[in-house]
Amino acid sequence: MVHDSPDNPDDRARKAPPAASDTPPERLAGPDVDPAAVGGDDEDDALLPDILEESGAVGEGPLATGHEAIERAVRLAPTSPGVYRMLNANADVLYVGKAKNVKKRLSSYARQSAPLPARILRMIAATVTVEIVSTTTETEALLLEANLIKQLRPRFNVQLRDDKSFPYILITGDHWAPQILKHRGAQTRPGRYFGPFASAGAVNRTITALQRAFLIRSCTDSFFESRTRPCLLHQIRRCAGPCTREIDFGGYSTLVREASDFLSGKSHAVKQELAGEMEKASNELEFERAALYRDRLAALSAIQSQQGINPRTVEEADVFAIHQEGGFSCVEVFFFRTGQNWGNRAYFPRAEKSFTPEEVLGSFLAQFYDDKPPPRNILLSHDIEESELLANALSIKAGHKVEVTAPKRGEKKELVTHALTNAREALGRKLADTATQSRLLEAMAATLSLPHVPKRIEVYDNSHIQGTNAVGAMIVAGPDGFVKNQYRKFNIKSEGITPGDDFAMMREVLERRFKRLINPPDDAASKAKDDDFPQWPDLVIIDGGRGQLNAVREIFANLGLTQVSLMSVAKGPDRDAGRETLFMPEREAIKLEPRDPVLYFIQRLRDEAHRFVIGSHRKLRKKDIREAGLQEIPGIGPSRKRALLHHFGTLKEIERASIADLGKVPGVSAESARRIFEYFHPQPG
Repeated sequence: MVHDSPDNPDDRARKAPPAASDTPPERLAGPDVDPAAVGGDDEDDALLPDILEESGAVGEGPLATGHEAIERAVRLAPTSPGVYRMLNANADVLYVGKAKNVKKRLSSYARQSAPLPARILRMIAATVTVEIVSTTTETEALLLEANLIKQLRPRFNVQLRDDKSFPYILITGDHWAPQILKHRGAQTRPGRYFGPFASAGAVNRTITALQRAFLIRSCTDSFFESRTRPCLLHQIRRCAGPCTREIDFGGYSTLVREASDFLSGKSHAVKQELAGEMEKASNELEFERAALYRDRLAALSAIQSQQGINPRTVEEADVFAIHQEGGFSCVEVFFFRTGQNWGNRAYFPRAEKSFTPEEVLGSFLAQFYDDKPPPRNILLSHDIEESELLANALSIKAGHKVEVTAPKRGEKKELVTHALTNAREALGRKLADTATQSRLLEAMAATLSLPHVPKRIEVYDNSHIQGTNAVGAMIVAGPDGFVKNQYRKFNIKSEGITPGDDFAMMREVLERRFKRLINPPDDAASKAKDDDFPQWPDLVIIDGGRGQLNAVREIFANLGLTQVSLMSVAKGPDRDAGRETLFMPEREAIKLEPRDPVLYFIQRLRDEAHRFVIGSHRKLRKKDIREAGLQEIPGIGPSRKRALLHHFGTLKEIERASIADLGKVPGVSAESARRIFEYFHPQPG
């Protein structure tokens, strides 16, 4: 979203009226600044909240006392909308709720015969008094509820954590040579604000690329005024040097206009203009100037590749997707403004296990927009019960219509699916980082009936495309997590292997690995004695079913290996995570519960091996690609090659481009874009 500061004299005519809001004045008075967050580059560093365990046992005495307290409140409660707070004996707020009819809602808690979840029963048992605030409308009640939850952090509510302010990019408007910088807080300085961005890191990367593309200064006004010669940024072509008049006012104003247009969503027009200037300079044999335009085009392509997917039809939206795993919840938020992806951030709200994804997401949204301007579209992964009420509340607050939907098809559905994948992966990373590794290993030993707790686990995988660039990989995990300095890759060397023979490739990898362990070189043996981390694995994991397991058993038997435990992991139906089958020698197939921490740990091990082997394979593949360039892609002739280079600047940026970005190049059809993308990003077998 682009904001023009109200103090900018050039943009007074376009200043938007102040948005109406039902949020209490004290929440709107101060700037949106989190001092602890200023200057930080890593926004996704929150720890997972403690799991709020459910307890089935509730004492009859306290429960009866709680029912009496609620019944007293029911007698005095209004039948109008409002917010109620349940307090314990220490006057701590246990729960904040809202209702269209407060009396009716409290009555549902007061009925002793009503079947209620254990979480609600524990809340009632701890309640000694209830406080009520009446509101004019249910919309006001929703806003007040979100406000109170963020302030009071009640024990039994879903709580938004790590609620930092969002950074913006500011192109200043109070100097003849505007400056580009990262900005947080109140937008009082004259200029144009572009955002929000998901993190300070995303803003810093974008500003660096914009400097390369548009040569706008980033120095302070005092530093600018004191210069007598250009600084290092000018020498490395990241600033036009307006401080010493290396560029005149008109030329610098053009650069600022182009940067503003690019951030406002007019990227295609800006890139077309730069491509035209590059072509013109080349025709006039001014190759140095043409190279400058080429570098600027490459910088713009780098920005868009970092932004990931850029929607074609969604101009302004926030996308929310929630994933629950092992009793925890992760909400992934993507920000789309001016048709561009401006980053994403993962949140880990505090909530009890009994909350459904819809309940967590609904409460999260109300708190999220308590102090942030909402966009015109909010896209959700789950249908929430009060979507219409939330949309009305946010529309009043923003001063424009806000739609809250859970799309079922089309590009909006694709954006939500992409966010859901990121939510799943973010929670996976957080669980892996915060779980106690020793407990996971102990649980794995108990679940798999291993002879002892494994200190070294090795996972193997291989990758190829119809037998070409075949590579195998081994990743290692231990009590301290992944041991990346122990990772190894194996370029498949055997000439007699039939293309696509996974068994033969796995045999070569395992034989090379374990023959070296059985007969280590002298220097390797001495090094192993000084190394606290064991060189021999306690458990070997491979990707596959019973057939792969039996093949590896045969390899181990031929090598005389009996002390190493062996397991294979077969993907579930439709490759669904959480439905894997585990195979071990002389045992029935093992199926674990989808939320079992051991299964999740095994998934992480397998996925890390897959990531590492795919990366190794792509490095080999790209070496061949760079030698051939674009000429080897079927259907890409000189004209399309020239159009691609004009659009992206360099071959490296073409490699990084998405299918959607490739399809925007003049003369490149959707099918051609797909072929180009698949050439640089093949799917290994």
